[in-house]
Amino acid sequence: MSMRIAVALAATIGVGVLMSSAAEARPEMVGIRGEYTPGTIIVKTNERRLYLILDSGRAMRYPVGVGRAGKQWAGTTRIDGKYQNPAWSPPAEVKRDRPNMPNVIAGGSPSNPMGVAAMTLAGGEYAIHGTNAPGSVGGFVSYGCIRMLNADITDLYQRVSVGTTVTVTR
Repeated sequence: MSMRIAVALAATIGVGVLMSSAAEARPEMVGIRGEYTPGTIIVKTNERRLYLILDSGRAMRYPVGVGRAGKQWAGTTRIDGKYQNPAWSPPAEVKRDRPNMPNVIAGGSPSNPMGVAAMTLAGGEYAIHGTNAPGSVGGFVSYGCIRMLNADITDLYQRVSVGTTVTVTR
């Protein structure tokens, strides 16, 4: 095999891998049962899925990471802030468990667990945010926040506004 063919083959395989990874980050259009107001976000903790309600019976579905055992919650709140490349200050509970963690991790830092965007939720220290650990999406992994792939939080961020209702169920 000539070097030119080998390089072309490697490039084609590389593009295929990149395209399949990007495809995994895209939300799915799905049917959903229930009486939901369009624009509402529903997080189903046991499914580890977030639904953005589009209209009666249709939603965009995204995989998410949710609170681990003892850190899960349920209720209704709203988005009270939207931030791109947010800095992160670990909450007191995280600092207690990891006392050597810095007090602030700059936005855009590879060690920032908020990823490329965050939408804070009223009434607590929780957010729907991206992640620097994409392998954690789909698991019971957080202190109560809702983690999304960076491509997914970017998509959702553009679709919703401050004031959007968020309902988290178990």
